[in-house]
Amino acid sequence: MALDPRTQVVTPTGARAGEIDEGLRSYMLRVYNYMSLGLAVTGLVAYLTSQSTAMLNAIYGTPLQWVVMLAPLGMVFFMSFRINKISAAGAQLAFWIFSGLMGLSLAYIFLVYTGASITRVFLITTATFAGMSLYGYTTKRDLSGVGSFLIMGLIGLIVASIVNIFLQSAAFHWALSIVGVLIFVGLTAYDTQKIRMMYYEADGHEVMTKKAIMGALTLYLDFINLFLFLLRLFGNRE
Repeated sequence: MALDPRTQVVTPTGARAGEIDEGLRSYMLRVYNYMSLGLAVTGLVAYLTSQSTAMLNAIYGTPLQWVVMLAPLGMVFFMSFRINKISAAGAQLAFWIFSGLMGLSLAYIFLVYTGASITRVFLITTATFAGMSLYGYTTKRDLSGVGSFLIMGLIGLIVASIVNIFLQSAAFHWALSIVGVLIFVGLTAYDTQKIRMMYYEADGHEVMTKKAIMGALTLYLDFINLFLFLLRLFGNRE
């Protein structure tokens, strides 16, 4: 370790810093890999479900529809509150189950929107997400203050969306979609920085895996919500 005379704090030597950087890159790569695989599972399940008349009839228009809609939220709460009590393998299994349940709940988009517009919006989402996540990973600016503001905005967005279920206002729906895009664009950068700061080189394999899974879950939710809000704005309906 070397002493930096400008700040009078202990800083890693070049070799040590290189080891930390390599470990951080490996950790973040695991986060993105889990997230990408989760999105792939969701997309595949959603598409296959949309092509099955039997599955659609079994889910939509029946009480099972509410189970499918609420189950992913239940899995998010389960993973958030139980992550310290379950094994890394259990956390991975929960993440894959969550991704599959999200696929069931999102099958409707293939019925509502054209395939071309879904593909186009997915590519727009991917480019936007990648840019903001890269910013969150590389910026030296502390985004915690912005993150707190965005989280409050997210709570307001949820409340406003519930209100609009009763109002059924198309203009309000459009405005909420724009606000939703802005919120999740910001949250992508904030969450990436937060996940990066959670890295600790001394963590064992079990802890590191669970951190990577929870990081992947966070970024997955940012991506999916950004995609859905953009789809509302730019998707072409069937």
